[in-house]
Amino acid sequence: MKDLKELGRNQIIESLKKAGYPAYRGEQVFNWLYKNGISQPAEMKNLPKELRAFLVESYQITDLKEINRSQATDGTVKYLWELADGDNIEGVYLPFPESNRHSACISTQVGCAFGCSFCATGIEGFKRDLTAAEIVDQVLKIQLDISGENFAEPRLSNIVFMGMGEPLANFDNLMQAVEIINADQGLNIGMRKLTISTSGLVPKIEKLAETNDQIGLAVSLHAPNDRLRNKIMPINKKYNINQLLTAVINYIEKTGRRVTFEYVLMDSVNDSPELAVQLANLLRGINCHVNLIPANPVPELGIKKPVKSVIDNFYNTLDQNKIQVTIRKEMGSTIDAACGQLKRQTR
Repeated sequence: MKDLKELGRNQIIESLKKAGYPAYRGEQVFNWLYKNGISQPAEMKNLPKELRAFLVESYQITDLKEINRSQATDGTVKYLWELADGDNIEGVYLPFPESNRHSACISTQVGCAFGCSFCATGIEGFKRDLTAAEIVDQVLKIQLDISGENFAEPRLSNIVFMGMGEPLANFDNLMQAVEIINADQGLNIGMRKLTISTSGLVPKIEKLAETNDQIGLAVSLHAPNDRLRNKIMPINKKYNINQLLTAVINYIEKTGRRVTFEYVLMDSVNDSPELAVQLANLLRGINCHVNLIPANPVPELGIKKPVKSVIDNFYNTLDQNKIQVTIRKEMGSTIDAACGQLKRQTR
């Protein structure tokens, strides 16, 4: 059966028209899903009983089950959801009241196959890709949770596909979800407010560039040379830094968008002054921004963040070399919701 949350507005309308229902009924169903956050046909009160029964009989409607909700003192919320097959995924809400931004960090896979040395998600390996509906429903569930009585007040303003998994390894489902999330009649989150993070799947970066959809791209770099990056990120053995930067520059030229390079600073691993200079030299002339991320604790991996003076020195080296750089604000680490900490955690 088709999943309603994998269909856009016009597709829902056309699908119901084929079943003999007028167009406005499809519009009503779409509105229940994306303007009210309602997933169960029984709660779609303005639909006739016959149509509600038809929806139940004829369609799947992905409806993630919340298993746990943890909230940090900084307002970050981490969700543990159960999927229909019994597996679990996590997603995160990140509030930025000073700039009136409401961000959601969304997962694209159950687990991860890429085994980066600082990330908890890959510890248990890869299970499967998420469907487009499972990706979309994370956004809907977070929006519903933060809205209170009025759906989309406040409205999620930014979506980052930086949760569990490698987004570009699930390219088709991801882009189908992006289309639904972006649709102006529904959640209406602009392409420039969506960011896809990747560990460096060069062919998929090139494919994303061809779409020219104005989606933000964040590249997990974490080392300025192949020898070190091979140790931190095994994908570098397949697509080295030169190949990666070639694809990134092509993306910038095709889209006109600045790219973010994420760099997790790990104590005594990739935080030396020499590596900061190498990174500045590597990125000079590229339209980019470096996001320095002090490593978040993952006990199983034994990594630690550097002391503040080391972080500051690394930042200053990049800044003095005219590389645009920020140090990411730490949010959610006390509830294992920060970068690298998501791992299908049951409680």
